[in-house]
Amino acid sequence: MQVLIFNLTFAVYYYSSTLRLKKNENKKCNQRKQSIKKKSLMIQVNELTFSYPKSKHSVFEGLNLQLNENRIYGLLGKNGMGKSTLLYLIAGLLKPKKGSVIVDGYTASCRYPEMLEELYIVPEEYDLPNMSLSKYAKIHEDFYPRFSEEVLEKCLTDFEMSIDVDFKQLSMGQKKKVYMSFALATGCHLLLMDEPTNGLDIPSKALFRKVVAGNMAEDSSLIISTHQVHDVEQLLDHIIILDNSQVIVNASTEDITNDYTFGIRQPNEMDDSVLYAEPSIQGNNVIARRQTGDNETTINLELLFNAATTGKLK
Repeated sequence: MQVLIFNLTFAVYYYSSTLRLKKNENKKCNQRKQSIKKKSLMIQVNELTFSYPKSKHSVFEGLNLQLNENRIYGLLGKNGMGKSTLLYLIAGLLKPKKGSVIVDGYTASCRYPEMLEELYIVPEEYDLPNMSLSKYAKIHEDFYPRFSEEVLEKCLTDFEMSIDVDFKQLSMGQKKKVYMSFALATGCHLLLMDEPTNGLDIPSKALFRKVVAGNMAEDSSLIISTHQVHDVEQLLDHIIILDNSQVIVNASTEDITNDYTFGIRQPNEMDDSVLYAEPSIQGNNVIARRQTGDNETTINLELLFNAATTGKLK
């Protein structure tokens, strides 16, 4: 039902905005591939402003963001902070009111076939047709030049599923595993996953990390939108945190571990280097500025998120 509402809302928005934007949009789309494409730069979000129809609230206003190739990004934020909206804008399913979203040199909202054959989005909620997976794959695989049946079978095997499945017989969690397996099998240059671990049980969440790590194409990038940070923290090499529809953290995991340490300190160990702390049974979970001689520590993504959204990271 929510997917249907989204599609209807998008259709109304598209129709009402097309007349107003048609002249400018056609001019923009006729340029085909943008000349601003830079080596290693995959996505450019420039002065992006967006709001939904009949809403007085802007989801984004003047947002700027650049994402490079060959990364696994974690797009983190509380519910309602614009994570899903940003993914739909990157996929070209929504149009900016102002500004632009450029994907691999193409204006995303123009949805050129050359862009779409290298982009696959797994939404949070969806319906799959009443057919077998093998038939579904046969219908759709030709659109993706690098589609691999071998990768599809390997993903499903890792998820402890068979390729000989019928969608109507699957639970929601099983459908999600199939959808994510198909996404990885496309070999697309850019994969977008919106809350991929929602609906998965604890063992399946561990399998999700294994499947993604073991089956992503070497030249692919993945953006995972989630508020369940524990489910993805071992996968990510770049962190983006949204709060109040603004980017408040945009850093590689390497930069984060260079700048901060994460650990447990007792009350007598709290000093001026500590930026943020949360009490625990063992002591205080802390983020501190990394000092000369400090060892590198593993990122506590939940602690980082809480520190960032309360304004404690400086």
